[in-house]
Amino acid sequence: MTLEFILLLIGAYLLGSIHAGYMLPKWFYGIDIREHGTGKIGASNVMRVTSKWMAIPVTIFDIGKGALAVWIAQLMELGAATQITIGIAVVIGHNWPIFLNFKGGRGIFTTLGVIIPLSPWTGLILLFITYIFAPVKQVAFGVFLGLLSMPFLSWFLYETLGIGIEDRLPITLGFGALTLLALLRRVITPRTALSQSVPALELFFNRLFFDRDIRDSKVWINRKSGDRD
Repeated sequence: MTLEFILLLIGAYLLGSIHAGYMLPKWFYGIDIREHGTGKIGASNVMRVTSKWMAIPVTIFDIGKGALAVWIAQLMELGAATQITIGIAVVIGHNWPIFLNFKGGRGIFTTLGVIIPLSPWTGLILLFITYIFAPVKQVAFGVFLGLLSMPFLSWFLYETLGIGIEDRLPITLGFGALTLLALLRRVITPRTALSQSVPALELFFNRLFFDRDIRDSKVWINRKSGDRD
């Protein structure tokens, strides 16, 4: 392991730890986004709590930091395994940021940013699977299916997705790691006041499939700030 690689890993993690979804609402609205809406610091909650115009730069920043880290690794002519490892470091920084006491987002857009330089077609498929459920307001479930499909797509359709045979294994393993990081971030958060009476198995599947503790999305989104911890 070279010093160059170690510095890249640290830089990627620190880049991932910078959250536009937290900073912009704080700067422009004077609010802590974690105390409003779903309590998340991603673009969807920023849009819900502030405005769609605020969500646009948050989305661009989250995708951009994932893509930037991988792009730098590509410019340095590092292999696919190193590129995806650097991308994973960015997502870890986003999900567990040092600047926010290791309480970050789900890393979905940052994951998308990591995927795009490695396999643009996989990124497009992930977006399609995710937002096909938007009309029925089940984007979180679409995200679950999209994440789950990534490693399988990269392994079985690698040629169609523009992945070289020599990069097939490291990219598939890397996509699998990104999937696990995103889903792990969903399920390992502490219980909220609203979910104290929810059975453990039901809580697990609510979080895994819908990224919330209870089935009623309206109650979940509109809960009081005291019910977030």
